[in-house]
Amino acid sequence: MAWILLGIAGLLEIVWASAMKSSNGFTLFWPSVVTVVAMLASFGLLSVAMRSLPLGTSYMIWVGIGAVGAFVAGIVLHGEAVNPLRIAAAGLIIVGMALMKLSSQGTGA
Repeated sequence: MAWILLGIAGLLEIVWASAMKSSNGFTLFWPSVVTVVAMLASFGLLSVAMRSLPLGTSYMIWVGIGAVGAFVAGIVLHGEAVNPLRIAAAGLIIVGMALMKLSSQGTGA
């Protein structure tokens, strides 16, 4: 269950990062509200997941989901540039998350 909560927390990180971009520096009301609500929910779920998962693993997976997801959201929703180096960087983050998950399997998490 902790892994599911951590995944949802990571997805909410993508939501708040994208909404923050859309808020135009917190000058637009609804994107600002979405940012704050999603941020609080993301932090809350992360804290619950950390009750049974290691700190380093939890945080790394949460940040990785958010980073790669925000990268994709930036391309799809905000027209940001995509090039081979940016894709490779995102791929390295994904590999790092997979390795972290595999390394935590022997710890009871």
